[in-house]
Amino acid sequence: MFEGTLPARTAALVHAAALRAGLSPVELSAIPGLDPGLFTEQSLRISSGAVWRIWELLDAAEGPTAGRLVVDTAERGRLGVWDYLFSSGPTLAESLHTMCELKSVVSTPSVGSSTVVDGGILTVYDTTSSAVTEVIPAMEVFLLGLVLRRMREATGEHLVPVRVALTQPSPRNHRGLIEEFGTARIEFDAPCSALTFIDVGRLPTCSDPHLARIYRHHAELQLASFRVHGDWDGLLRNAIHGSLTHGSIELNDVAHRMSISPRTLQRRLHERGTTWRDALDSVRLEQATRLLRETELPVDVIAARIGYADARAFRRAFIRWKDVPPNTFRKHHRAPSADLASVGRADRTG
Repeated sequence: MFEGTLPARTAALVHAAALRAGLSPVELSAIPGLDPGLFTEQSLRISSGAVWRIWELLDAAEGPTAGRLVVDTAERGRLGVWDYLFSSGPTLAESLHTMCELKSVVSTPSVGSSTVVDGGILTVYDTTSSAVTEVIPAMEVFLLGLVLRRMREATGEHLVPVRVALTQPSPRNHRGLIEEFGTARIEFDAPCSALTFIDVGRLPTCSDPHLARIYRHHAELQLASFRVHGDWDGLLRNAIHGSLTHGSIELNDVAHRMSISPRTLQRRLHERGTTWRDALDSVRLEQATRLLRETELPVDVIAARIGYADARAFRRAFIRWKDVPPNTFRKHHRAPSADLASVGRADRTG
């Protein structure tokens, strides 16, 4: 029921790290579906597509090491009870199983973890859904780096993995990754993300079974009390907005941003009696009319912004939507601020 969403608490963390990295507050506020005013609502879940866009901006600005910055921003307790699930069992292995089971208290359902113990070897896998086809290196480093940080806090030991697996390609310089994970044994282009340890599964993490039950019960109550900000259609519009901003008009990309599979997205559209083309056109029309009303951007620039290869294709589509060409619509529906700007230019050039 929480597909395409994540807790406001998690969004607040990534947003705070983005500001620390020097990203513009104006640029962040322009992300559809991202409202910092909602970050204090601890029982609220918001569009994961909006937070995905922050990760894209962070990765573009800082590369994979941006993941370390977000880990550093996530002091223990910042993510609520999930941070303490690493101490929810008598041993590290048992605590990790509980953490993986209840990962949705801090993430989208498609971004999870699993723990496998084989003798003395313990491996924590990132089990991100196959719906997510694009890897954002900074996000991948964050997901593994945060788990490692919490494991060290829960055990009081400076644990060092014997192997780190990342699905991202090898960067030119991965010294920052070596510092983050404490090892140079980092495998790139791996089939899945993972941390592997030897002889750590039996390390104690909690000696109070009553406290362990409280942690688990609180996490379960939190999952039951979550509510989603906006309806599914709103989440879909935000994801399409994000894809258009990133230069994509593909269904697979939108499904990816919603953390669901393309097949699930197609099914949900069918259940609502609509199609992918109709959903895309609805957002394109929304963006086009706003840009025509509120800006002086040329029609060909607006066409490119909403995913059209040339202005002629956009003009034909706009006539189909509104029965008038874009320039005619702009003439009769210009916002007052745009009129004033136009008059000001006329005065200066007259």
